[in-house]
Amino acid sequence: EVQLVESGGGMVQPGGSLTLSCEASGFTFSSYHMAWVRQTPGKRPEWVSIIPNNDDEGYYANSVKGRFTVSRDNAKSTLYLRMNNLQVEDTATYYCARVPKPGNLDYDFRGQGTQVTVSS
Repeated sequence: EVQLVESGGGMVQPGGSLTLSCEASGFTFSSYHMAWVRQTPGKRPEWVSIIPNNDDEGYYANSVKGRFTVSRDNAKSTLYLRMNNLQVEDTATYYCARVPKPGNLDYDFRGQGTQVTVSS
């Protein structure tokens, strides 16, 4: 059974930082591209970042480029998202997702999400 469990969310002030983690199990983590997707109520999901299975350079949405860094530890089956200089517009539920086909913005599994709230 594929499981993705996110953690690390919380409430921070604008300009603050958080690091999200996603522990994966039930599949060969190192064989899959992985992604972070965020969503706010009433809006479509936004693809924040995608990282190849070999930990090569990742893709970032323009809205987070230069502030967020995605990484992974294949030995620990864990995905990370370091978020710096957080802004109010980064407030969302962040989901870890498995990307079955590299190059396609589509996922087949995602976790339960972790809430990030940026507020002064």
